[in-house]
Amino acid sequence: MLVSYNWLKNYVDLGNLTPEELAEKITKSGIEIEGVEYVAEKSTDVVVGYVMSCEQHPNADKLNLCQVDVGDQQLQIICGAPNIAEGQKVAVAKPGAVLPGNFKIKKVKLRGIESNGMICSLKELGIEEKYIPTDIADGIFVFPEDVTVGENVDELLNLNDAVLELDILPNRADALSMLGVAYEVGAILDQQVNLPDEAVTITKDNAAENYISVEVEAADLNPYYGAFIIRDVEIKASPLWMRNYLMAAGIRPINNVVDITNYVLLEYGQPLHAFDYDKFESEKVLVRRAANGETMVTLDDQERTLSEKNLVITNGKEPVALAGVMGGANTEVTAETKNVLLEAAYFNSKSVRGTVKQTGLRSESSTRFEKGIDPNRVKKAGTRACLLMQQFAGGKVAAGAAEFDELDRTENVVEVNLEQINKRLGTEMTAEDVASILKRLKFDFNQGGSLFSVQVPTRRGDITIFEDMLEEVARIYGYDNLPFTLPQGAGLAGALTIRQSLKRKVKNYIEGTGLMEAMTYSLTDEVDIKRLISPEISEHKSTPVALSLPMSEEHKYLRLSILPEILQVLSYNSARNQTNLGYYEVGSIFVSDEPTVTKQPDEKLRLSGALTGKWLEQPWQQEKKDVDFYIVKGIVEGLFDYLKLTVSFRQAKIADMHPGRCAVLEMSGQTIGFIGQLHPILAKELDLKETFVFDVNLEIVFAAYDSIPSYTLIPKYPSVARDIAFILDEDVNAGDVKELIEEIGAPLVNRVDIFDVYQGANLEEGKKSIAYSLLYQHPEKTLKDDEVEESYQKIVASVNEKFNSYVRS
Repeated sequence: MLVSYNWLKNYVDLGNLTPEELAEKITKSGIEIEGVEYVAEKSTDVVVGYVMSCEQHPNADKLNLCQVDVGDQQLQIICGAPNIAEGQKVAVAKPGAVLPGNFKIKKVKLRGIESNGMICSLKELGIEEKYIPTDIADGIFVFPEDVTVGENVDELLNLNDAVLELDILPNRADALSMLGVAYEVGAILDQQVNLPDEAVTITKDNAAENYISVEVEAADLNPYYGAFIIRDVEIKASPLWMRNYLMAAGIRPINNVVDITNYVLLEYGQPLHAFDYDKFESEKVLVRRAANGETMVTLDDQERTLSEKNLVITNGKEPVALAGVMGGANTEVTAETKNVLLEAAYFNSKSVRGTVKQTGLRSESSTRFEKGIDPNRVKKAGTRACLLMQQFAGGKVAAGAAEFDELDRTENVVEVNLEQINKRLGTEMTAEDVASILKRLKFDFNQGGSLFSVQVPTRRGDITIFEDMLEEVARIYGYDNLPFTLPQGAGLAGALTIRQSLKRKVKNYIEGTGLMEAMTYSLTDEVDIKRLISPEISEHKSTPVALSLPMSEEHKYLRLSILPEILQVLSYNSARNQTNLGYYEVGSIFVSDEPTVTKQPDEKLRLSGALTGKWLEQPWQQEKKDVDFYIVKGIVEGLFDYLKLTVSFRQAKIADMHPGRCAVLEMSGQTIGFIGQLHPILAKELDLKETFVFDVNLEIVFAAYDSIPSYTLIPKYPSVARDIAFILDEDVNAGDVKELIEEIGAPLVNRVDIFDVYQGANLEEGKKSIAYSLLYQHPEKTLKDDEVEESYQKIVASVNEKFNSYVRS
């Protein structure tokens, strides 16, 4: 929001405050001022001049020789502006004047004739070109007839004005208007607010309802619509002061009718729209939802295709405006307009936001509707605009307005307790202090001792609860005046949640194996969204969640796997001659089962990692070896041992993984991820050597983790170790045999480890030897040899029967 310092002075007494001092006070009260800019650099000796005569230069076709009265003297000035003419009052820089940019005006000769000064355009006086009216963009500025010759132009053109740029947060929509800022500044400075005049002289024996009627089919999206009629307007330039204020606020003046709607928009924060009544071709305004595929041409001459989600203003037949966003070209106010239909309405913020999102159109009007407007200012703003059109366009205002009105104008009531205020703020305010602050805010209230029942005006829709009111009291009291006190009340020592603690345990362990943490984008592209998805995710047919407005095609989808992004990190570093690489990430994937998303996707926490090059099998070893399946398997097994959980591995085939070097992870029969080698084709595509990855569903792991500390008694009875080697078919999984041994050996077999796998000489082709170490131990007694032997033989028989194996001698 750009706020003109000079314009603001019309509503509230700013005293002797400089713009910079005012900006500091506003910032300290809670609305940040991003900067203070002056409309133009200071110029000297630029005055109003009267063009007494204007003749063509005798030696140049495109130059004019002018005699100009500047009050205290007459100057001969050569001017090349196409719109210069005799009888005009113009801005004249006299010899010796200094214009913005340190441009000094001197007496010169042009084509043999002396020129003593310069007739200036607005651009030459320091006003940005984008705010200059288009009809004078290429020429000099002509003043109205009522200005005085010789008068300094700085005040006439508002060149001495400063503009404060307010950073308005979404909850402070009230400050998106000059009146809203005036109320804010009035509270800060403890000054009264001077409200604008809204008294209109209406046309006798005539009413707006005789010209137009209003029907609203979507009252939920448009609870109020007011239509005003102003007849016999004269389209011309708006008054100079109005054009100055609009330019200071960043709006280019167009004509008096359009300028008035923009002026009231900035003044009241209420968007208005002016239709050419004669082009409206109807005596009925119908507000409805658009039909799917319906089209209209907006004021920017673009054809828009609409849907039933868009609210439109129609003449009963065709759309004439996109509600709250932009008018239609078919009813635009032009130089030929004689009669005006003025719209003042309240549109639902979500509806306007949806139309903006669909069309890509955003305007000063839509910005205010999206953030919320004051329901009690809607009709007042329409009346104010009627008054200005009466004064500056010669219009005749019909009585009243044709209306549809189901708008709730109820004011919120918030209870405020003095004791609670002082307790929360650490202050010692009195009831009189609080009452004074409420009066400065212009809030009505009833007081009963230390209890205040505050009636919050509808312009402050952000105040609904005690905490909101507490903030208002604190900031007007002054943040600098709040004492330095420690908060009171019972508190608990800070600590990590169980989930945070588990994440930290996982990270600590993985980093202990030598991997470095990566933090990658949660967004990915159309190719990677389908890659390296864990089986338990892909089996549920999770739908990729696409962004409506992605930053780029590379960041279009919410990821279903972390691995593709980690592999990109690996590839990036490998291309820069880094050879031994290992990265991991603990992050979320985003799972949804909806083809069209209507709710937030589920976030699932996962641990993913990738390694390539050489690696230490154990951190304490000195010699590295090429990364292989067993190194990655060891990292994952070690993690589960660290968390005191049991995990098993089952060979599997997964897309983009090496078909013979891949396994899924299982806990209690449930798939929780996978490990293995990246498929050579994908590795080549990423310009990587042999690369191994792992992916673990931490949601399931954390759910199974027992966070309650426990301990196991140190066994006081001796253990018995037995080794056994089976000759098996080479397609038998070692893990399957281990599971069977644990099942048959329970409860005597306390632990089973694989310590050797052999395949080669002295074994039949297609066979392999796998050796297991069995640890027997009973918690309450010493095992006898025959008990161990009985269990051992039972295990041998069961394995041989199930896997068609025999014990290696």
